[in-house]
Amino acid sequence: MFFNSIKARLSVVNFVLLLSFFSCASKKNVVYFQTAKDFETIVDTSTFTPKLKVNDIISVYVSTFDLEAVEPFNLKKGQTNSGGLQYIDYLIDIDGNIDYPVLGKIKLLGLSVEQAKELLKDKLSDYLKDPIVNIRILNFRIAVLGEVNNPGMYEVSGERITLLEAIALAGDLRIKAKRENVLVVRDFNGTKTYTRVDLTNKELFNSPVYFLTQNDVVYVQPNKSAITQAYFDGRVGAAISIASIIITSTVLILTSRR
Repeated sequence: MFFNSIKARLSVVNFVLLLSFFSCASKKNVVYFQTAKDFETIVDTSTFTPKLKVNDIISVYVSTFDLEAVEPFNLKKGQTNSGGLQYIDYLIDIDGNIDYPVLGKIKLLGLSVEQAKELLKDKLSDYLKDPIVNIRILNFRIAVLGEVNNPGMYEVSGERITLLEAIALAGDLRIKAKRENVLVVRDFNGTKTYTRVDLTNKELFNSPVYFLTQNDVVYVQPNKSAITQAYFDGRVGAAISIASIIITSTVLILTSRR
């Protein structure tokens, strides 16, 4: 009678383990771009350009033929380890301005890098002949979290990155990621926006968050299979512990009776 009870408990443990083993995602939940058809044209999104935001850090370097005349516009902060010069960076403040030498406050909020260059060139033309302006966004980074192989914060060397490129940087999605409900959190000057995209649908390429902007957060949540497995993993662990205690106790009791 006692051994029959043990067998019953062990059967329950085996059943739970089998459920956990077979709770895998189907093809429908795994494959990307399922709605795309052969020879289908997607809207061209190559014209996307990121806009400058509050708290962005940018580098601005001005050059012209007159090296002496341009010096007041390129303030130095020291030297690099290799002996090169380092120039100060500029923070876009809460009002959307940078405080630029000689020119004073300049509003850059909402401009693209190219637009910001043109604005500075126009203002510098009163002081310099044919100025050339180079601007870079220094804090262009994105975070990829959740069901990806390498979650973390990633620096972007260029001026734009797509959602798919961000996922690739993070080592692609895990097999039990929820591909039809990927969340992109974006900050618009203190206001958070939340946009969900479906990686199994071609409409992804038309999404306003297909191109990511600086400091976007991408979150990939687990699918139902992963959540179920996590639930069963806890139950299986508890069941195995209980079964081990029962078996150990039984062996000790039988040994003591001999």
